[in-house]
Amino acid sequence: MKEIKMEFILKTSKKLLYNRISTPSGLSDWFADNVTINNKIFSFFWDDYEEKAKIVTKKKEKFVKFKWLDSKNKYFEFKIKAHQHSKELSLLITDFVDDDEDTDGVIDLWSNQIETLKRNIGVA
Repeated sequence: MKEIKMEFILKTSKKLLYNRISTPSGLSDWFADNVTINNKIFSFFWDDYEEKAKIVTKKKEKFVKFKWLDSKNKYFEFKIKAHQHSKELSLLITDFVDDDEDTDGVIDLWSNQIETLKRNIGVA
């Protein structure tokens, strides 16, 4: 398993970005086709595929870390980093790929999802 770290620059507010990375409605807007929550378990739906995760740690307007329920070690994390001299924020994403997975394909997938996020918050 390999860890992947990515950084995407966004011109938006911490409050709006945090909402998009930490709530079912926010995540449904760009990350998955639909996201629901039941007993603190998030269900992510893509077409006919479902994955479940729970938030293992979070700090308002700073970061949120989800752990996939079907894996012992896999998680994904979103961190918000403010740039002091500009109004830009970075969204730092940590994800994992299996050794036999195409790392570039996973990075491309994230890039496409971030483009959707940018369009939906009006910064594309």
